[in-house]
Amino acid sequence: MHRRTALSVSAVLLAAAPLLSACSSDPRPGTAAVVGGQRITTSALQAQVNDVRGAQDRSEQSAPAAGTARLERMKLNKMIQLRILEETAKDAGITVSTREIEDVRKETTQQSGGAAKMEQLALAQRLPVAPDQIDEDIRFQLLLGKIKEKFGDDSFVPALTKAAGALHIEVSPRYGGWDAKQIALGEAQTPWITQRTRPEQAPAGA
Repeated sequence: MHRRTALSVSAVLLAAAPLLSACSSDPRPGTAAVVGGQRITTSALQAQVNDVRGAQDRSEQSAPAAGTARLERMKLNKMIQLRILEETAKDAGITVSTREIEDVRKETTQQSGGAAKMEQLALAQRLPVAPDQIDEDIRFQLLLGKIKEKFGDDSFVPALTKAAGALHIEVSPRYGGWDAKQIALGEAQTPWITQRTRPEQAPAGA
C-alpha cells in the first residue's frame, strides 16, 4: 500500500492501450459527459472550476491561471478518469477508506510544512486543486496506486482501458473528443496522477 502520496499532477502519458470505440455524440443539454450512464453535469463541472478560481483569487502564490476553457477540459478529464478508476477498483475488489485519506492528508500536510503550505502547493499545480478538492484528489491517487499495485506496471493500463470501454463514455464536443487510446480527453492534455515519495516542491519564487 502506497502511503506517501503527493498532491500533484504529473506530465506522464499512459502507455498505448488497445483502441476502443468511443461515442463523441453530443449528450443532452446541461451535460458535459455521460460515463456509465451517469451524467457529469455542466453545473458540477463549473462548480469545480469556480472553486479553483475563487481559491486563486484569494491566494498570492498560486500558479498563473489557465484559460477558462482549458481549465474546464482539464477538470472534466479528471472527473471522467475518477469514474474509470472507481469502475476498475470495483471490479478488482479495491476500496479506499476515509481513514486512509485522512492519514495521507496528515502526512502530506506535515511534509509540506503545514496545512496552508500544502493548500498552496495543491493550487500551484498544472491542474490546480482547490482546498475543498484535496480529499478527492487524494482518493484519486490512492485508487490509482492500489490499482497499479494489484495489476502491476504491465497490466494496469489494460485494466483501465477495459473499464473505460465498459462505461461507454460520451463527451460534449464543447470539451473535445474522448481519446480511448490515451484514456483521456483528446484536447485536455492532462494525464494521470502518479505516486511520488514526497510533496512537489513549490515553484521558484513562491
